[in-house]
Amino acid sequence: MTESSPETYASDSRAIAARFAALSHPARIEILKHLSASSCCSCREVVDHLDLAQSTVSQHLKILVEAGLVRFEADRQRSRYAVDHAALAGVSGLLDQLVNSCCASR
Repeated sequence: MTESSPETYASDSRAIAARFAALSHPARIEILKHLSASSCCSCREVVDHLDLAQSTVSQHLKILVEAGLVRFEADRQRSRYAVDHAALAGVSGLLDQLVNSCCASR
């Protein structure tokens, strides 16, 4: 078994932090809930569900896509968004690992 380098740990920590940061805004939580309730949605459908401007929803979707929690695909005139359920479940595992590593000595 090989040990990970400090650079690998830092990279992993940045990836974990990016996912947690993407989940740190209430609007993004609501967007994830809405997307989870359907197989996929357009930005317009999310805007219609939330009381937010289209540009605001687009920015939140961009953050979720960049964090790898939402998948994006171009669909002619409308872009479609869907929750990446495996990635979202992975966040739960990451949090569990973090809590276990921080609290193992307690």
